[in-house]
Amino acid sequence: MSKASQARNLTEGPIGRSLLLFSLPILAGNIAQSLNGSVNAIWVGKFLGEAALTATANANNIMFFLIGSVFGIGMAATILIGQSIGANDLPQARRVMGTSATFFIGLSAVIAVAGWFLSHRLLVAMGTPAESMPLADAYLKVIFLGMPLIYAFAFLTAALRGAGDSRTPFRFLLLSVLLDIGFNPLLIFGIGPFPELGVAGAAWATFFAQGLSLAAMLLYLRNKRHMLWLGRKDAALLKIDLDILKALVLKGVPMGLQMVLISLAMIMMISMVNGYGVETASAYGAALQLWTYVQMPAMAIGAACSSMAAQNVGAGRWDRVDATARTGVLFNFLLTGALIAPILLFDRSTLALFLPEASPALEIGRHLNHIAVWSFLFFGVNFVVSGVVRSTGAVVPPLVILAIGMWGIRVPMAKLLQPALGADAIWWSFPTSAFCSMLMVMAYYRWGNWRKAKMLDKHAPDTLATPAEVASTPPSPVADANPEVEVEEPAAR
Repeated sequence: MSKASQARNLTEGPIGRSLLLFSLPILAGNIAQSLNGSVNAIWVGKFLGEAALTATANANNIMFFLIGSVFGIGMAATILIGQSIGANDLPQARRVMGTSATFFIGLSAVIAVAGWFLSHRLLVAMGTPAESMPLADAYLKVIFLGMPLIYAFAFLTAALRGAGDSRTPFRFLLLSVLLDIGFNPLLIFGIGPFPELGVAGAAWATFFAQGLSLAAMLLYLRNKRHMLWLGRKDAALLKIDLDILKALVLKGVPMGLQMVLISLAMIMMISMVNGYGVETASAYGAALQLWTYVQMPAMAIGAACSSMAAQNVGAGRWDRVDATARTGVLFNFLLTGALIAPILLFDRSTLALFLPEASPALEIGRHLNHIAVWSFLFFGVNFVVSGVVRSTGAVVPPLVILAIGMWGIRVPMAKLLQPALGADAIWWSFPTSAFCSMLMVMAYYRWGNWRKAKMLDKHAPDTLATPAEVASTPPSPVADANPEVEVEEPAAR
């Protein structure tokens, strides 16, 4: 195996340090993507007007749905690759890579063709305003053309994280964000040799940014002879393995459904908030802008815990799986708490970033933030522990717990208690449901059978190496030295 494997062995070394180093690039990537969306919205909204901004908002809703619909399958690929790497089974990791690549490329091609012809009908079904319809249609058609690039980039990111490498995806994600921000004014306004494309230029900026970044990442992996790189001689690995495909779908769909349940619940909450008028709705909207960043540490740590736990499940290192969960929960409290504290201490200043200074919505926002923002501490525990649980293939119980928390507690509480509490019923439903979900997932972690779950009938976690067997196994190829990758010294056993 080449010394340029560019992956990290997450089955050895200090857990806290490894988890932090692994999660920080994920967190930075999430922040960069959010800032990219904000910058793009400024270009469109400030210079092209409200109709153009409405057009991109409607089209982006469809794009985010399409990305979210394969989120779970990407997570399944991450776990399968992580388990294989942890078990020192590189051939299996490459088989997962080949089947997943073929699946994502095929699916994205179908979506691109179908979307090109159906974009107008989809926008009509969404109730897109008539004045925004031509702009939204032009924008969405380009987004559909770019779906193969977007899907391929997302898949490669998931695969590399499964192999223990979060830094390489971040580097090329940052490149994509910078290119997107740079291309936007050039293609929207037709600066220099570039054509003036209006709102469609924003979509073309995303297209070119994703395409160039994807090409650069592929060239990088090829030149580094990455362990997961599949060249012409590996074409046979691109043939669909039905067992792997079955695992991707059966394990990925429940994880993807979690995104759907969260989105639908948020739509229900917004519809209830809207009933209290524009001041309450704008206060809630401002709080949502802050909450987007508050939840990022938990999401990054949860994703890192899932990859780290998957490798250790594959290695049979259950002591490190449990330690990963404990460390992830601790980091969640520290990092999420570090964001919540200034939001509460300087609540007027933070909300004033999105609301006028004299707006009555400021006091409403301060009130609801003091009640609801704490829920993200509990949300983070849920996200971290669920990520560890899913690393074995136990994907349905976290989905059920989420469904109970969102649709059995949050939505009913917000709806049924409004006659007595007014809007406060909505705000209190956030920490109440998050706290109950945290208790349920911790109970399942303690007493559930998630450790016996399997991603695949073959290479299942409970048939993989035991700690004693791992101790006598030759070093994994992922631990080969790399000038850019730091590999921890083996921990005492």
